[in-house]
Amino acid sequence: MNVYAYVKKTAIAAVAVGTLTLSTVGAIPSHAVAAASVEANNDALRTLMSFYKPALQGQFPNFHSFTLGKTSHETVINTIGKAESPATDADGFDVYHAEMGHPGYAINYKLGKIREMRYFGTNVERQTNLGGITVRMLIQQWGAPNESVLIKSGKTVQKKITYVRGKYQLEFIFNGTSGTGLDHINLVTKTIK
Repeated sequence: MNVYAYVKKTAIAAVAVGTLTLSTVGAIPSHAVAAASVEANNDALRTLMSFYKPALQGQFPNFHSFTLGKTSHETVINTIGKAESPATDADGFDVYHAEMGHPGYAINYKLGKIREMRYFGTNVERQTNLGGITVRMLIQQWGAPNESVLIKSGKTVQKKITYVRGKYQLEFIFNGTSGTGLDHINLVTKTIK
């Protein structure tokens, strides 16, 4: 077979595969797409609600019971290892990157104990995790926040929605001002009066 005939057959096969793929994608019923969207929303809601009670103890859900002001830097390292991106100064964070369905975290220490924790969620299927949590969902589930402020750094604007949970507070940091695009959740000691 000459090169021209081979290229022609390959091109025809590629067009046929593409046509079959497009027709299959178009055949997905709209109710299946809607069901997937509802399921992603339910997963995001479960993620949100998982933070409610642990925050009263100064903890994140499913994070080795690490506790603000109590758990030592040494305990964290012995439990989950050294951070992929360790802090470079006293105000910095040890960052544990999200990978293979496991969420990412960042931890800041003061006097060798956890001072602040950040939850970055998962990178894969983000809409079923942090990406699906909105300000509207927060208010529907938890009521009015204790504080809502805009944070500006250069051209970057973020919305911080804060809920007090006992001696602690959860800060939901959204990119932009739309109330969608949750970037991360902070857990800190209560500062709001």
